[in-house]
Amino acid sequence: MTRKNTHRDAGAPEADWDALAAGFDDEPDHGLRDPEVRAAWADRLRAWLPEHRADLLDLGCGTGSLALLAVEQGHRVTAVDRSPAMAERARAKLAGHPAEILCGDAAAPPVGERRFDVILVRHVLWALPDPAGALRHWRGLLRPGGRFVLVEGVWGTLTPVGIPAARLTALLEPTARAVRVEQLSGHRALWGKEVDDERYAVVATV
Repeated sequence: MTRKNTHRDAGAPEADWDALAAGFDDEPDHGLRDPEVRAAWADRLRAWLPEHRADLLDLGCGTGSLALLAVEQGHRVTAVDRSPAMAERARAKLAGHPAEILCGDAAAPPVGERRFDVILVRHVLWALPDPAGALRHWRGLLRPGGRFVLVEGVWGTLTPVGIPAARLTALLEPTARAVRVEQLSGHRALWGKEVDDERYAVVATV
């Protein structure tokens, strides 16, 4: 498994992500085409997101698979991706649903003065040049009592990349009043295969 095919790498040129968009959903946890994988992510989102209808901002949304699950659970979704090709595929996937797909930088999403109940980010924060700065900026986009749902990890053995859970929770401490870490590595259904690296979710209330 390579970083290029599996995780959003902010260092990759935008044109690379446009070229990868056509095959992006081939990864089980990207396209969620397998019913078992899709159901596993739907169950996780249901546990992480508010029970009431919420305004959700999905940053680095890729082709919109998680955004679609959130909409199907009754939430209003704004999704952002820097790749025009990814954003276009997300628009097609969410056509007819209460969702808006924007093309822009996840670190500084083009949402103006709008505020959200949830910010959802999967496999993006670790690759940003300034994760702490991005979290501070995103904090300003959350309503009081809002929450972060951050799915991250550390991948590779010889030259590991990613952000360990301990580091991410430390970055959240100045802005969050409650932080919960959920380990995801051992849950094969989420990934469509066995994994032996660190994968986790952080749910943080502000």
